[in-house]
Amino acid sequence: MKRGSVLAFDFGLKRIGVAVGEWETRCAHPLDTIAEEANERRFSRIAALVTEWRPVELVVGLPRSLEGETHALTRRCRRFANQLHGRFNLPVHLVDERLTSAEAESRLREAGVRGARRRQAVDSVAAQRILDDYFEQACTCPSPEN
Repeated sequence: MKRGSVLAFDFGLKRIGVAVGEWETRCAHPLDTIAEEANERRFSRIAALVTEWRPVELVVGLPRSLEGETHALTRRCRRFANQLHGRFNLPVHLVDERLTSAEAESRLREAGVRGARRRQAVDSVAAQRILDDYFEQACTCPSPEN
């Protein structure tokens, strides 16, 4: 069984949502939203999170069209994942992130979060969903026998 923290990122051109989870519990939580546009400031904030949480690996949501096709943001996201690997020397995994932001919006709306608070939280909640998906995909639990 894997152990340790995992940081997940919902990459965007204006904001990056961040979530954290633990392999032992396979439970993810929204952590932060990085609203810096300058690359160095973004990576400085990420470095602080890496120092604080000491993750064993990183996960990045990979945007695609609903049909599964790549587009310009997909390429930027892959570049971001490569930069994370290069800067922090940690394994980086890409996870399909289709509809995670829409699901995050829905969850927050159902929870009664409105206005600026919802806009601020949506990216980190989307990162939480990305990390939940990663944990689910990695789970190799055998199915119960009848």
